[in-house]
Amino acid sequence: MHRVLADLTMRLRAAGCVFAEEEAALLARAAAASGVSLDELVERRVAGSPLEHVLGWVEFDGLRIAVEPGVFVPRRRTALLVETAVTAAADRPGVLRVVDLCCGCGALGLAFAIRMRALGRQIELVAADVDATAVRCARGNLAEYGTVVEGDLFEALPQAWRGRIDILLANVPYVPTGAIADMPSEARDHEPHVALDGGPDGLAVLRRVAEAAPSWLARGGSVLCETSRDQAADAVAAFADRGLSARRVDSEPLFATAVAGVR
Repeated sequence: MHRVLADLTMRLRAAGCVFAEEEAALLARAAAASGVSLDELVERRVAGSPLEHVLGWVEFDGLRIAVEPGVFVPRRRTALLVETAVTAAADRPGVLRVVDLCCGCGALGLAFAIRMRALGRQIELVAADVDATAVRCARGNLAEYGTVVEGDLFEALPQAWRGRIDILLANVPYVPTGAIADMPSEARDHEPHVALDGGPDGLAVLRRVAEAAPSWLARGGSVLCETSRDQAADAVAAFADRGLSARRVDSEPLFATAVAGVR
């Protein structure tokens, strides 16, 4: 087995995998657990498929979350939204109404729900995405925690929730359209562009969220979006222009930036 892993590591390294040794071990374990041949998994990885799509899961906020081909892979840095949401929830009484917009595989909603359960808090969770593949994946991940609906942003949400949302997590796409071509091929060629493309300056979807959020949030409710450091000032302004109390949130350990708005 040691020889197999050594050969596999060399093959992955030749394909440009930076963490080839670690990936070799993960792929070997995945093959043993799934019954899929190791050669098949390696071929998919060498061909450029994201490691997470090949393995069938991604590690996020300490959890192993299912992710399938064609679905956006949540980044480690996005856990900043979960951490910020936990802090925001501390001052909200009773059962929390929580929305995970642009949910992808449902990672944000799942991580937040599990954190709230550990704290003894009750939540009602609705997750939404415009992409059917993402919705299917999220339904599997969130089966025990909430409802997943398909639709474009707030159009998918139950009207009864208007003005009643305590925590609105929105991992909106924020890559400028022209910059997608410069992204790593794993993202550019294997993740849906609807989950990447934020319009000409990367903030088109965030502005749509900012425009609608005040009418959907409960008084004192929070909306949280990830953004880049270069975009942060404009993102904060977009929230403030809609009457929200807005601030920038940074995490050096995660190398992440977010904007938080409170109604």
